Amino acid sequence: MNPKALEPDSLPAPGPAALAQSEALADLVRGEIAAAGGWLPFNRYMERALYAPGLGYYSGGAVKFGWRAEDGSDFVTAPELSPLFAATLARPIAEALAASGTRHVMEFGAGTGKLAAGLLNALATLDAAFETYSIVELSGELRERQRETIEAQAPALANRVRWLDALPEHFEGVVVGNEVLDAMPVRLFVRADHGADAVAHDSRESAPALIGHTINGHTLNGHTLNGHRTHGAVWYERGVTVAADGRFTFADRPLASPADAALLAGIDADGGYVAETHEAALAFTRTVCSMLTRGAAFFIDYGFPRHEYYHAQRAQGTLMCHYRHRAHGDPFLYPGLTDITAHVEFTGIAEAGVEAGADLLGYTSQARFLMNAGITDALAEIDPQDIEHFLPAANAVQKLLSEAEMGEFFKVIAFSRGISETLTAFSRGDRSHTL
Repeated sequence: MNPKALEPDSLPAPGPAALAQSEALADLVRGEIAAAGGWLPFNRYMERALYAPGLGYYSGGAVKFGWRAEDGSDFVTAPELSPLFAATLARPIAEALAASGTRHVMEFGAGTGKLAAGLLNALATLDAAFETYSIVELSGELRERQRETIEAQAPALANRVRWLDALPEHFEGVVVGNEVLDAMPVRLFVRADHGADAVAHDSRESAPALIGHTINGHTLNGHTLNGHRTHGAVWYERGVTVAADGRFTFADRPLASPADAALLAGIDADGGYVAETHEAALAFTRTVCSMLTRGAAFFIDYGFPRHEYYHAQRAQGTLMCHYRHRAHGDPFLYPGLTDITAHVEFTGIAEAGVEAGADLLGYTSQARFLMNAGITDALAEIDPQDIEHFLPAANAVQKLLSEAEMGEFFKVIAFSRGISETLTAFSRGDRSHTL
């Protein structure tokens, strides 16, 4: 994450209605900050910015997914790049349905509905035995877009689709989540070096918040964090406060619990290091794997195993924002209109799933997963002489597989219950041993 704010005129300006929505969300958050005594942890800000009812990025009505800034979108996902993504993903889903003897599919965060429509058509082509396709979607606007897409692109199968307001207590079938984990709120922490005698201030005392990476003359000597002293460095939790001009700014406070200190103690880094933790994504993974009584769960997202995620050279963390197909580092720019994400720490996700009682089915790069599942065979079915169709398809597959694009950047992790064999998509290049 680059903490330097972008000037608003460096990005396309939102229209009046969008700006009004953004300001309404900002007022809501300012009220929460005031009610909380002037400081909110960053994960609460991120949750409100993304999911505040009717105002957040995913719960509001703005376009999110598309190819160009001109269409009002902010980023493109794999299902939008090529129908071959869904056609290929359908193969391990069908294999998991057969291996587990289940007949239901559930998708989280279905976006425009393009993945759902593609999977429905591909599963039917594969003669996969499935009865229902459930979509868990919080946004009413996205639900309608998904319904329209499915009815237009998979009309014969639209009657199998249902939308859920809440998770069922138990589920037998295959769960799919494409770019879901990265959109869950994260906590932010920053490490500062203050000399060998430095210690963390007890958060129960009324110490002033620390802004940015500075300590503003605040002495740390003579205090402990619930009895836990630090040696030469102190971790702070990064939150959000309101500046005199009404804009949001980062504010750092001493850690609130020994559990946070223990969580961060293993990160070998110098002062100024920023790290995220993923309590929401871990809780979500545990919930899904607890809900899954038989079948499999596939999650596709960008990220790293823990030893790479908390690398000393990743000093500014992974938090990033997207607005009109431009990446930037200011989560306070156009709140509610800007997507805020963080890379996934896959070791923690693997641990959470196993702790919930599921088996780790596999973990590998998106490129290896798709190649194992036959994406190149699917591409080969398009006549190379048909330039109008073959060239765009080949270019999209290149983006999905290339190490310089999505192929290595994105990973696939899967959990299962009641599946004893290795799925074809994980038959070569499984990296579970690296987690």
